[in-house]
Amino acid sequence: MVFMCGRYTLSKVDQLAQRYAVTEVLKSIKPSYNVAPTQTMPVVIDHEGANKIELMRWGIPRFIGPGKVKDVFNTRADKAFWSWKKLTSTQRILIPATGFYEWKQQADGKQPFFIHPKDEELFSFAGIWNTWKDDEGRELKTYSIMTTEPNKEMSGVHNRMPVILHQEDEAAWLSPSNDNDRGALEALLRPYEDNGLELFEVSRDVNVAKVNDEHLIYPLNSQ
Repeated sequence: MVFMCGRYTLSKVDQLAQRYAVTEVLKSIKPSYNVAPTQTMPVVIDHEGANKIELMRWGIPRFIGPGKVKDVFNTRADKAFWSWKKLTSTQRILIPATGFYEWKQQADGKQPFFIHPKDEELFSFAGIWNTWKDDEGRELKTYSIMTTEPNKEMSGVHNRMPVILHQEDEAAWLSPSNDNDRGALEALLRPYEDNGLELFEVSRDVNVAKVNDEHLIYPLNSQ
């Protein structure tokens, strides 16, 4: 199965406090140029009417059979109210990012692209979260990224794209006042506008999750 989005970046961690109007950002949060599923990353929740940053694990575990659990990294927006009705209705988050990767099948294999909004250095994916207890009984908070139809730029690379929220829409996505207002929430789960994204080919080094430095987001022809 092909996941979308399966890798992203968060390099501007020094801007988190100002960008999300929070008073405290954990010092343990470090820049990452290759965020992969199952890693723990910062997300933004509504806490009594104010933004709060928490650390959560990427991938919501879900039982798929006796003794079998699958991590759900992405959630289709058009199926969210069926597959995760409670979470989509009441447990929504912002996922800070500075870009994401997607792969396009070419004659010599899958070529990664780096993609980011042209006008926003630090932006938010729409997400949902849940709690999970591991085999040792420890409670984990986990999250999944919402995905939607591709815009014009993305359609040449992949048939899905993550939901990128405009900054003015973030409060509406988080607000408890929209809990259970399916129409208001679905209106936010739309593709980014055409011509709003920059994308270019990058090194296939991004295929290896342990490779994590700035060269991953450089255009391939500049390396």
